[in-house]
Amino acid sequence: MATASVNGVRLRYDESGVGPALLLSHGFGATGRMWDGERRALADRWRVIAWDMRGHGDTESPDDPAQYSADLTVGDMRGLLLHLGIRRAVIGGLSLGGYVSLAFHARYPEMTRALVLCDTGPGYRNPEARAGWNERAFRRADELESRGLEVLAGSSREMRESVRRHRSATWLANAARGMLAQDGSRVIDSLPTIKVPTLIIVGDQDEPFLAPCRYMAGKIPGARLEIIKGAGHSSNLDQPEAFDRVLGDFLGSLPPEPA
Repeated sequence: MATASVNGVRLRYDESGVGPALLLSHGFGATGRMWDGERRALADRWRVIAWDMRGHGDTESPDDPAQYSADLTVGDMRGLLLHLGIRRAVIGGLSLGGYVSLAFHARYPEMTRALVLCDTGPGYRNPEARAGWNERAFRRADELESRGLEVLAGSSREMRESVRRHRSATWLANAARGMLAQDGSRVIDSLPTIKVPTLIIVGDQDEPFLAPCRYMAGKIPGARLEIIKGAGHSSNLDQPEAFDRVLGDFLGSLPPEPA
């Protein structure tokens, strides 16, 4: 385990392998360790970095709820890459991690070599739909504050396997209100402007995210959609061999970086 002081927060991250850089971000309620399998599978060809977002895992997080947002998360991603001497990387993530990967590209396209978007969505253009999503995020925050981390036990696999790794239910509640909740439509509006190679992966049993993933595949020019059979929301954990094969094939197809 390594740490980096970025934007006033001590981020925990794991790094393995050699070669071009791949930054992987986890879903809400999970940690960077959900990508341990990918770090092992790709270590002979890729420099893979997985990290814990604010409020999650072993990252030392602020007590101030105002210090949690998608924009601040994007800033942490950039700061971590620069800390590691990386100016350009493949940016990917699952669920919340996929959403902030899109947000990262929207702000820093010059640092984005390609996108890997797993079991995720681009947010909402419709204010009522976005308000419904945010209401669920706020409800999850309230549950975390009232019942503690045990509320994750009945959630998707990547959350269940991360329960013991979180340091504070309050920090995670702050993340739900500030990072999981969404503000505006700039991420979904950015889809047609994406010019980098994009891989979209979704489990065939991940019903809430099948339609958003198909939507993104139709809006992002040249995007590749892969549906993993027998996988739910945690497609890389549910079907690791199929997931890693698809991811490895995509990464291997990327054009080389300019010298």
